[in-house]
Amino acid sequence: MLKRAFDTILWLGTALVLAAVAVFFLKAEWQPYSRWLAVGGLVCILLYALGQWREAAKMFAGRSVRLGTISGAAIVVVLAILVAINYISSREHKRWDLTASGEFTLSPQSIRVLKSLDSPLKLTVFAKDSEFPTYRDRLGQYEYVSKKVSAEYIDPDKKPGPARELGIQSYGTIAVQYKGRIERVVGSSEQDLTNGIIKVVTGRERKIYFTQGHGEKDTASTERTGYSGITAQMAHDNYKVEPLPLAQLGSVPADATSVVVAGPRTDFLPGEIDALKAYIARGGHVCLLLDPPDKVDSPPLTNLIALAHDWGMDVGSNVVVDISGVGRLLGTDETVPVAVKYPPHPIVQGLDTLTAFPLARSVTAVSGGVDGHQAQSFVETSARSWAETDMKTFLTSGKIVFDEKKGDKPGPISIAAAASAPVAAPAPADTPAADDAKPESRVVVFGDSDFASNFALGVSGNKDLFMNAVNWLAQQENLIAIRPREADDRRITMTAGQLLQVILLGLVIVPLFVFGSGVYAWWRRR
Repeated sequence: MLKRAFDTILWLGTALVLAAVAVFFLKAEWQPYSRWLAVGGLVCILLYALGQWREAAKMFAGRSVRLGTISGAAIVVVLAILVAINYISSREHKRWDLTASGEFTLSPQSIRVLKSLDSPLKLTVFAKDSEFPTYRDRLGQYEYVSKKVSAEYIDPDKKPGPARELGIQSYGTIAVQYKGRIERVVGSSEQDLTNGIIKVVTGRERKIYFTQGHGEKDTASTERTGYSGITAQMAHDNYKVEPLPLAQLGSVPADATSVVVAGPRTDFLPGEIDALKAYIARGGHVCLLLDPPDKVDSPPLTNLIALAHDWGMDVGSNVVVDISGVGRLLGTDETVPVAVKYPPHPIVQGLDTLTAFPLARSVTAVSGGVDGHQAQSFVETSARSWAETDMKTFLTSGKIVFDEKKGDKPGPISIAAAASAPVAAPAPADTPAADDAKPESRVVVFGDSDFASNFALGVSGNKDLFMNAVNWLAQQENLIAIRPREADDRRITMTAGQLLQVILLGLVIVPLFVFGSGVYAWWRRR
């Protein structure tokens, strides 16, 4: 009777182990149960082994059995080592991403956002059972980076309740929940998912106002000089772009996170400058993108340049020329300076890709500062560049020759700088700074506005540089990083003649070579 009971336990344990293996491979959503089935099966098998200890002792009495036992022990040790390696690798894994664009590696921005989480973040995938593996690959990376991230997978057809509760309307939707807030993301790409996390973490949409009335860049324009591309990127980082006709309003709206003056053709009126100064004084953030004059008779931007000087930055009346040859790799000439290395500053932290600035002027930090405002440069050109001060000759003939006697300044040349200062008076309750950051007045000045235009965003670092400046101004330092890259287009384009050559090589030449080798080998043997 006892032997029959132990036999039953053995068969039960075997069945549980087989069921665990089947569940693990066939039902992805039941994987947590497969672990318990496996544990139960192993316990049953162990109980059977303990109940048969007398029979086992008799079996090990012979010499041949002892030798077999040693071999069996060696096999067990090897299996134990393999189990230990798999156990460790499941918790401390290392991946190698061999794609050119790092398609299967989380970007620095995603990693930085995840590491800044201070509360649990839940990702709930609503999709068909068969689609779960597609999402597990991506969401598993997020869970590995931060222990505060957890993922759940639900088939809305089988469990419609949670889908109705979270307002899910379509398959392939990921509900991102954080501190009672929810954001719904359609798609499994890193760009979509990280943007959804940014929106739910920041909690509310911040407004970036772009001034109008002085020939500034058009944020809605899809032309090559427009700003529609960077506007779309700001929407990804949860910023809403609004126009600001400052001359009409007379002041900056209270809900402004930052104000951007992008490439004005004419100078601001004194009243507009006073409005910007008042906004900055109460903890506002302003970004000036001031291009060099493009015509001999172009009016100088005296008031805007004076505003930059008040914050410790000198905007030069020059154009930066770069003869290092790096710009030629981008198909440009000497009038497009390129930056590869950057002076230390939070805006360029982690930025290791080149940036290009079509027709830029110098922006240098005033030594010793101005009225307590100490600026810091964060973009510099190469040593083989200079600031050309003979603007009349350059604009009329395009001739560029370095002449230090005429005031040309040798490189490296600073073309962007930033300054900040604490707010003296308490900031209003609705000041749109980060939740845990003390309000600061911040000013960023670039000597070029075209680097953020549609035609220049293809340069590897331009988009990241502009967005990092926007995030630093908004005191959203956790978003300052390199953003997710889109997969490169790796298609091979061939002419009809090249395609014919490939077909002949694969279908005629290679088969004939193999056939000829076989005939030759047969002839030699004969």
